[in-house]
Amino acid sequence: MKLYLEEKEIEVASGTTLKDLAEKHADEYPYPLLMAKVNGRVQEFYHTVEEGSHVKLCTMQDNDGMRVYERGITMLVLKAIHEIVPANKLEGVKVEYTLYTGHFCHIFGKIDLDQKLLDLIEEKMREYVAADLQFQKRVIRTRDAEEMFGLLNMNSKVQLSKYRRNSRMTVYELGEYTDYFYGAMPYSTGVLGNFKLQLYMDGFVFILPKKNEPDKIQDFKVSKKFFDVMQYTNDWIEMMGVSNVGELNDVIVRGEFTELMSTQEALHEKKIGDIAEQIVKNKARIVTIAGPSSSGKTTFSYRLSTQLKTLGLNPHPIGLDDYFVNREDTPKDEDGKYNYECIEAIDTAGFQEDMMNLLDGKKVQLPTYNFITGRRQYDKPFLQIGDNDILVIEGIHGLNDKLTSSIPDDEKFRIYISALTTLNLDDHNRIPTTDGRLIRRIIRDARTRGNTAQRTIAMWDSVRRGEEQNIFPFQEKADVIFNSALIYELAAMKLYADPVLFQVPQDSPEYSEAQRLLKFLDYFLPVDPHHVPLNSVLREFIGGGILLG
Repeated sequence: MKLYLEEKEIEVASGTTLKDLAEKHADEYPYPLLMAKVNGRVQEFYHTVEEGSHVKLCTMQDNDGMRVYERGITMLVLKAIHEIVPANKLEGVKVEYTLYTGHFCHIFGKIDLDQKLLDLIEEKMREYVAADLQFQKRVIRTRDAEEMFGLLNMNSKVQLSKYRRNSRMTVYELGEYTDYFYGAMPYSTGVLGNFKLQLYMDGFVFILPKKNEPDKIQDFKVSKKFFDVMQYTNDWIEMMGVSNVGELNDVIVRGEFTELMSTQEALHEKKIGDIAEQIVKNKARIVTIAGPSSSGKTTFSYRLSTQLKTLGLNPHPIGLDDYFVNREDTPKDEDGKYNYECIEAIDTAGFQEDMMNLLDGKKVQLPTYNFITGRRQYDKPFLQIGDNDILVIEGIHGLNDKLTSSIPDDEKFRIYISALTTLNLDDHNRIPTTDGRLIRRIIRDARTRGNTAQRTIAMWDSVRRGEEQNIFPFQEKADVIFNSALIYELAAMKLYADPVLFQVPQDSPEYSEAQRLLKFLDYFLPVDPHHVPLNSVLREFIGGGILLG
């Protein structure tokens, strides 16, 4: 029969599986094959191909392939721990959150985690890789899965399965170890050879290659400041009794959602107030706010300005977008499109001159960038600041020294903001931070820019590359890191996201990603978003706020 592999027509025997196809064409790919997309849908290698299908085989360089690799390594880690640590000493393992290229984990029980134990775990994992063990897939009744996970003491999976609308669940077996994973898995362990385990703080990380360099393991470099923010958030949600989606759903069912939401928003307000007090204590006159897409920079800058006013300062918000160079002078990317995300797209010299003049007490007329004409225009009143005035600058390059090199360090206070998710589906299935930000952006773009979910998903990889180049390398320079993620936000965004994601056409390259996000959101019970406070960061995306409208 005929089918299309990477859009090239080929002939295969009837009954051919994706595994057969992958083995036959493996030499045509630079890295091990992990899964496939068939007619836009993610499929594991167990499946048989049908005539006329359009098949794309994926390595770690594909987003879905990278997710499959991560899930496979996660199961290797868990199986090795359960095999090495005696059952009477092991209470559980939790995959907490991502730190750079590492996935931070805790082992709970009557054991001392040291280098010797970690070496045994990694050695056991490499034995599994060498043995090329097959991941066995079973579809069972959801109530049977719930009972099984209860017997295995995997209580977070019991909670998650309790709210499953589907009457069946897919579980995976690797030898004697059984688990549930959200999403596709590899066919066997032989393709999972590139990883490293390393002790970190009171746990360990398993380190994976980056998507663009699948054959290299990066050095694990995470600042203590960044870890502290993640751990504080993680400790707080555990204190609230909502560390996974099942527990969040329990709160919603018990009618306690409003109290949880109010408590989370109060924590945000307290953190922003603490930052304002630090700024006053440091006697800074310029505050720069930077962060990746959909982190809530604009709302944060407004709320910070309010807190600064309560401390007797007069803040002046300044957007870096108003300092874009004229369109004809904007650099272009490798595709020939204007690159508004590089530092060269900003008139850094003009910006620094204006800031220095303001700090010297001179009158300055600040520009406004006209996105229609692609040029700066000067129609604002002149600005002059005094001793109680402070400049609050928001933009993706806020932490880059090239932007503020002529401004003395003691005049600046740098803030990095991002939505750093620590809520997990269950103890073994984390929620990527980027998923929360992508869903935020899909909703906002549909509401304010008329963009379809398909268009937003299509440009997301480009956005991420820009962040890797222009934002993440400078986050270490921040004086403080603010986590804008809200424990309840995915439940509140579900009603906005579902309709636009369902509109993504099946024949589009973005269809599989839309389906993945829909499946992911299906784990959450929805809540009425009208209860979200009008000054919440979330209002920047769902609308109806008092700060941005």
